[in-house]
Amino acid sequence: MSHTADGNKKLLSRVRRIKGQSIALETALEGEPDCMAVLQQVAAIKGAVNGLMKEVLEAHLREHLGAEDMTKEQRLAEVEDVISILKSYLK
Repeated sequence: MSHTADGNKKLLSRVRRIKGQSIALETALEGEPDCMAVLQQVAAIKGAVNGLMKEVLEAHLREHLGAEDMTKEQRLAEVEDVISILKSYLK
């Protein structure tokens, strides 16, 4: 991951905010929520997850694919792994 305690703290903070947003959405849906409020909450959760994905992906690309000690074959395998994850994420 980020390979630093500070980096992991930032990621955990993001995950905890997403968790809080998800719980708030669940609580709202248990009642009689306003449709616009639900849509707004879903959009906020999606944005938060996208931000988390961006942070983790950027760190991976910089720290792993940018490593100078990788062979060409290792780098190609890593690229294929990232492409596979992105295809799954962007469905």
